[in-house]
Amino acid sequence: MMMMFCPKCKSLLKPMTVAGKRVLGCSCGYRQVGGSMSITEKNRGAKEVHVVEEHDTRPLVDAHCGKCGHGKAHFWSLQTRAADEPETRFFKCEKCGHTWREYK
Repeated sequence: MMMMFCPKCKSLLKPMTVAGKRVLGCSCGYRQVGGSMSITEKNRGAKEVHVVEEHDTRPLVDAHCGKCGHGKAHFWSLQTRAADEPETRFFKCEKCGHTWREYK
């Protein structure tokens, strides 16, 4: 497969339709005319997505839910601030699904 580049701005030329014809063109306005080129496109179509039953696989820890008072919650952590600061811990109540965060 040969890649064609715009002689003006050096960007990759992309297939487009101009006046009902398929040509190679650039966003700067350049259009390749003539030459022996063949443009073929393959449409792979949409893939089917299967929904799997939702099941929380995160660790279950002792944590008090402020909404329903349940004593167990799923736990995970993310780096939400600068790299030199501690990560943020998130909890999701096992019973009601309420989510809260804890900063240390």
